[in-house]
Amino acid sequence: MQPTPDFDPGKLARSLLRRSRQGALATLMAGSGDPYCSLVNLASHPDGSPILLISRLAVHTRNILADSRVSLMLDERVAGDPLEGARIMLSGRAEQADTETSLLQRRYLAAHPSAEAFVSFSDFSFFRIHPTGTHLVAGFGRIVDLKPERFLTDLSGADDLLAAEEGAVAHMNADHREAMNLYATKLLGGSAGEWRCTGCDPEGLDMQDGQTVLRLEFPERVSDGTALRKMLVRLAGEARAKVD
Repeated sequence: MQPTPDFDPGKLARSLLRRSRQGALATLMAGSGDPYCSLVNLASHPDGSPILLISRLAVHTRNILADSRVSLMLDERVAGDPLEGARIMLSGRAEQADTETSLLQRRYLAAHPSAEAFVSFSDFSFFRIHPTGTHLVAGFGRIVDLKPERFLTDLSGADDLLAAEEGAVAHMNADHREAMNLYATKLLGGSAGEWRCTGCDPEGLDMQDGQTVLRLEFPERVSDGTALRKMLVRLAGEARAKVD
């Protein structure tokens, strides 16, 4: 059975990375090399790679510090049989953050506000998984191995946007909650709620209401704050045009 012409495996893998807030993390036991699996919370870097906040007291952290090779299973959490939904097994190396710590903290806490209490604990640190590939399963005839360039977001030329992200997110949450509710309900088919922005990147905007996450894909790439504002105004206009 062949994939349908509209099947875009890279786009689906990117969406799962952006929308997932929990996953099954597999590491190698220090000393024996036996497989070890644990449930972790995660957020995404602007390029889509997973961010973890984990304690050195945890077995998986000790494993990572001994051997950084990991895999991470993410799925759509569909109702009914979970095997009917799309899922990815991402492989890579988990590395403790020595740079970008403020960015990783900001994006992680935007996704998991309750984790703020742990950030100051001396045994907790941010780790980022640098993918080497992913295995996507999205149904019969839709099983694809992807290299990182197929599912990570290219950040080249987007320094201005990344510098503007923190202010843009704060502005959207302070002044444009109505627009985000319109994005969710009119453009993405979501339910009305207390939607807030958790991050943006050249390809889209991430929004969250409780544990529900939506991804607003931009029709064109944006690379600076001015282009981002114009895009969000444009999409708000499209959403308002759909109001009954």
